[in-house]
Amino acid sequence: MSNGQSFYGWKLVGVLWFLDFLNMGFSLYAGTVINTYMLKDIAMRRSTYGMGFTLLNLMVGVASILAAAAILRWGIRRTFAIGSALILAGALWLSFATTKPWHYLLGFGVIVGTGISFGTIVPVATAVTRWFVRYRGRAMAIALSASGFAGFVGAPVTNRVLAATGGSWRLAWVVVSAVAVLSGVVAFLFVKERPEDLGQVADGRTVPPGSAHGAISNSLVTGFPWTAEEAYRTHAYWMIILGGIACQFPFFFFTPHWILHLNAAGISPADAAWAMALFSIGAVGGRLIGGWLMDRLIARLAFMMGLGCYFVGSILALNVSARALWVAYFAAIFYGLGFGWTFVCMNTSTAHFYGPAAFPKLGGTAMVLTAIFSAPAGVIGGKLFDTYGNYTLAFEINMMIAAGGIVALLFATMPAPPERAATVPEAEISPAT
Repeated sequence: MSNGQSFYGWKLVGVLWFLDFLNMGFSLYAGTVINTYMLKDIAMRRSTYGMGFTLLNLMVGVASILAAAAILRWGIRRTFAIGSALILAGALWLSFATTKPWHYLLGFGVIVGTGISFGTIVPVATAVTRWFVRYRGRAMAIALSASGFAGFVGAPVTNRVLAATGGSWRLAWVVVSAVAVLSGVVAFLFVKERPEDLGQVADGRTVPPGSAHGAISNSLVTGFPWTAEEAYRTHAYWMIILGGIACQFPFFFFTPHWILHLNAAGISPADAAWAMALFSIGAVGGRLIGGWLMDRLIARLAFMMGLGCYFVGSILALNVSARALWVAYFAAIFYGLGFGWTFVCMNTSTAHFYGPAAFPKLGGTAMVLTAIFSAPAGVIGGKLFDTYGNYTLAFEINMMIAAGGIVALLFATMPAPPERAATVPEAEISPAT
């Protein structure tokens, strides 16, 4: 590095981890448990209930392009602050104003969903992409793993608190609003935009010319300064998008319907909450595995391996029963592994293939498109239950979509740079001068 300061990148990963823990973990995973209690007070069909998650997931994606624009205009820190403010507004709306299904759809689906978009994935992934190259996969995995820990802690604790307070879901949403305030303060105080702002370089040091580690990094990470417009013209980007749909569609179905699926199988709410918590822990493990592999393997291979977890999880999910809780627990773990693993691969593949300058726009576009095609999973799952009285077909559809993603990723090879300029190393991986 160019000065005597210790490298801030890994400290920033800790900050990003905490922000993801607060913003997504409590809004989504704890919110899932809160909403099952809300469902008892506000009469609505399962398809309407699922629509809330569909809207949330859709807004997380659609608003990502706005989050990317906010990052480019105002920076990462202010984008986090916008996300915290929106989550605060949505949680207060759900707590004090919600009495009808459309109130739930607006507060949880639209406002909280938009807040999650501004306060989690795009700014977190952009910060990691700027601060890391050789350790980008691992840093991405760690930063994005926090929501899984929050789900493991938040789901059962929230269920216990709700049970102890007579199902007071309004009070639970007040707690979520307080968490949103905390996240805004943390972002304002500790998020740093780029290593150059502190006189540092990515990874904390540069790779010596001709080193073995440098050669490995360059074989996995682009050395070309891509623009987003150039990336859009490559087939690899669109194959990553298809892989992203296969990553998120099963997740968008699973999150709102898993507890209800287990309850229908005779599994108690407390055991179902633990199954949701294990899903979150599986997602943590999946992120760490996916990130570790992305630093070592060709991106498409790591991505495809993660999608295979959805097959195991779906088969187990189709055989859950109150007499064999371990089946439900392992189904949740494999679904978590599949999502966490592939979500890190989707974001890191985009960063590896196209670099930090193009990433905010490319990452935002990817989130928009994958959300548009994946977000309907929640309402589709609810509609299938309303029609057939079970979720069997929904899990079978998840397996077919995962298979389609694997086929698409076979063609997601490292794109060749366009003809406008010769390949040059990114500044962040060039030797120190």
